[in-house]
Amino acid sequence: MLNKLSRFIERHLQPAGGSSPVLSDHQKQLAVAALLVEVAMADHQFSEAEMNNLAVILERKFSLSNDELTELISLAKNESNHATSLHQFTQLINQYCTTEEKFKLMKAMWEMAYADGNLDKYEDYIIRKVADLIYVPHTEFIRAKSLVKASLLSAEINAAFK
Repeated sequence: MLNKLSRFIERHLQPAGGSSPVLSDHQKQLAVAALLVEVAMADHQFSEAEMNNLAVILERKFSLSNDELTELISLAKNESNHATSLHQFTQLINQYCTTEEKFKLMKAMWEMAYADGNLDKYEDYIIRKVADLIYVPHTEFIRAKSLVKASLLSAEINAAFK
């Protein structure tokens, strides 16, 4: 099992060419998707609403086809299930993503957390932990959460008046 996991990480999560300073698109997508799955699974329930939201977020973020989305979600769920910590994902994000990409990841994580209409304390904890591990300042962590909450509230108000 450990050999299989090591091969998977080498194939999908290690930077291309071993010491390349650039993370491939596929590797970045997998790290982001795995972190989103971690948020969805934090409360030990992966609802249909969360699954749909995961697909929407990933499609919007990476412009993937349905087949690519399905494969990415499957790989991310598998990687998340076998991960011993968040470090393997956050290390890649921290090293190879810009400040703006990290902020967008925070927003996507909050969107995942609110997908089922309920912010669980374990979802909040995972997002806080990831923010710390990728060096997102607390003010940006709060700003991402506030933007997502405002967007959800706006959507609810618009739906109420239709």
